[in-house]
Amino acid sequence: MESITFRRASASDIPSIIGLLADDPLGQTREDASVPPARAYTAAFDVIDRDPNQLLTVVTEGDRVIGTLQITFIPGLSRKGMWRGQVEGVRIAASHRGAGLGRRFFEWAITECRLRGCGLVQLTTDRERPEAHVFYEQLGFTASHLGYKKAL
Repeated sequence: MESITFRRASASDIPSIIGLLADDPLGQTREDASVPPARAYTAAFDVIDRDPNQLLTVVTEGDRVIGTLQITFIPGLSRKGMWRGQVEGVRIAASHRGAGLGRRFFEWAITECRLRGCGLVQLTTDRERPEAHVFYEQLGFTASHLGYKKAL
């Protein structure tokens, strides 16, 4: 791998991020990777980018975006006022999977959570992603809770 960089996403990264999110069987049904991006994506990016408790990140190789994830820093009263880092939207380009990049990206994200004073890093993953479950468990995450969602 060429020079790998982890950084905050910029507006110019939106098409690449959407492409990564759409590049799997579940994402194909959820995302619209047309260019230019749908207005909803750019509006969401603007809100995320202005919020100090959001960190939308990309991993790049040279000038190519090859991964993304978003961390939401969540304050809470439970656990004695502990902050949490919620990791979502994790994707590594198919061409770069299996080479340790996902692990490096998560180690970077966990460090960012520590730097922000988080005492816990949490994530959810779709039941239809068994390979992701194995990956997260190898990183030390435990399936400690049962999650629910309701579409609105």
